[in-house]
Amino acid sequence: MTEKRTCPDCGEPIKGRSDKKFCSDLCRNNYNNKLNSDTTNYVRNVNNILRRNRRIIEELAPDDKAKTHKSKLLEKGFDFGYYTNIYKTQKGVLYYFCYEYGYLPLENDFYFLVKRNEKK
Repeated sequence: MTEKRTCPDCGEPIKGRSDKKFCSDLCRNNYNNKLNSDTTNYVRNVNNILRRNRRIIEELAPDDKAKTHKSKLLEKGFDFGYYTNIYKTQKGVLYYFCYEYGYLPLENDFYFLVKRNEKK
């Protein structure tokens, strides 16, 4: 006797292939959207902040390098609490990156902005 399979979203019986997990594409999408909804808003908000930080650095460093003041970054909405990674040089200097754009804190609230050119 075969076991009756039911859709994890709506509970309806599943007809068709033996490896089919949902009764329809609608139920599959609905199930996965519900599964991911708890973290989706948080992740979306963090990604928006990171993209904004990246755009700000890109805008202020059109030639891939620039020096700017903290007030200019803050004026444009930069959030220093969010970055994708930290790069430590051989001399121990820390660069904070938002994707490929980064900044180095200098003295007197100045920042050195850079674009990392990845080797392909």
